[in-house]
Amino acid sequence: MPDSATQAGRCDRAVVRLALVVLAPCVAVLAISGCKPVGPNYSKPAATAPAAYKETGASSVVAPANPQGGSWKAADPSDGMLKGKWWEIYQDPQLSKLEERIATENLQLKQALDRYQAAQDQIAVANASLYPTLTAVDQATRSRSSYNTANAPSSDSKIMQNFFMVEGIASWEPDFFGRMRRSIEQARANAQVSAADMANLDLTLHASLATSYFALRGLDSQANLLTHTVADLQSQLELTQHRLAGGVATAVDVSQAQTQLNTVRAQLVELGVARAQYEHAIATLVNLDISTFSIPVSPLNMALPKVPTGVPSQLLERRPDIAQAERTAAAANAQVGITRAAFYPSIVLGGPGGFSSRLPSTLIQGPAALWSLGENATWLLFDAGKRRAVNDAARLNYDAAVNGYRYTILQAFQDAENQLSTLRILEQESGVANEAVASAQHTFDLASQRYKGGITSYLEVLTAEQILIQDQIIAINLQSRQFAASVSLVRSLGGGWDSSQLPKN
Repeated sequence: MPDSATQAGRCDRAVVRLALVVLAPCVAVLAISGCKPVGPNYSKPAATAPAAYKETGASSVVAPANPQGGSWKAADPSDGMLKGKWWEIYQDPQLSKLEERIATENLQLKQALDRYQAAQDQIAVANASLYPTLTAVDQATRSRSSYNTANAPSSDSKIMQNFFMVEGIASWEPDFFGRMRRSIEQARANAQVSAADMANLDLTLHASLATSYFALRGLDSQANLLTHTVADLQSQLELTQHRLAGGVATAVDVSQAQTQLNTVRAQLVELGVARAQYEHAIATLVNLDISTFSIPVSPLNMALPKVPTGVPSQLLERRPDIAQAERTAAAANAQVGITRAAFYPSIVLGGPGGFSSRLPSTLIQGPAALWSLGENATWLLFDAGKRRAVNDAARLNYDAAVNGYRYTILQAFQDAENQLSTLRILEQESGVANEAVASAQHTFDLASQRYKGGITSYLEVLTAEQILIQDQIIAINLQSRQFAASVSLVRSLGGGWDSSQLPKN
């Protein structure tokens, strides 16, 4: 007669053979079905770009992709494109220094980075579902049986009992129908959405800083103008007072000169309010102490640089919001596959294995071994149309994401054309404004000479000077608006970003 250990070994081998017979069909299904996930494979939605920007080439502050004319496609794809640190085209050291701080110090950008890293962790979560899980359990108990039961122990030695167990439980759900792989696709696409959102925020913050900076310097130009005007008006007031003392001018002339001087002084003081607000906004963007931060006064007397636009087709790859919308569509497509997998069974393989004994000394021994192996298949047969409705909703959400992607492209081209036309029109308007300033200056000079010669009243000088100041302020404001439009154009072109910078994993 074979001993109990031999019988146990034979029994174990029989169970293993039985388990293999049971699992063989599952392995075959894995080989056949597991290679291709259910649901549609994603392909980037079709999108077309115009052959050229409508407004490019009509302005001297816009650099087309091919300055020689003819075909808009440059020989080198990198020609006529913005680079990473796009703000350096303005050649302003103070601006560049501030812009550099955004990448490391801006709190909104840090918040976006945290969201992106959290989205990356979701990829690891989805990947983990492809692998088995293993848990360990240990148990040690000492129990006492009751005498007053039907199955009371026959001897005192059986009243107190020990039980020890060490067990591991393995569980694995093979991805037969691709639900997990679609989940990984979705998690990866969502992480890329988060990365594109962070890039879009980064571009917006840099553009906001540049816009505020140029607006502040435009105010410095106005302050410089009004400061010189105050000095001129002070001289005119003194001249008018001398003429009054000499009986040439009237008290009305002196009052008008004084009024004009005080009015310009008030305008000069008012500029400080807006300048302080821009300064505070810049300090917040770069995360500096507002109470101590200041930007030296510097009029906006620099030339407006040309902005390289590239070809329109590049806009599809260089706008973070377009990449964000496209990746959203990819995530929505993966969700269709996830919902489609719900129509198929869920199969889980696994079982426990370990050792149990009444004595610790015999716990880790062959006779104390225990295990089981099996599979558990669950197939939902009826749910009153819930899965179909969920799948239909996922398909509609994908269609909505595709339409959103295409609309984002339309908005991007509209934005770019808006900024190009704004620059073109502002350039024309600025030229007219400069001519108006020159004409007003000539009129003021003539009026001043006539007044000093006693030919006309001070009212003529006052009127000419008011027109001159107004035209000069308009010219300065137009210059500031040109710089703001230039920055907006950079933003609408995607800055120096490119969709190739999206993380692959």
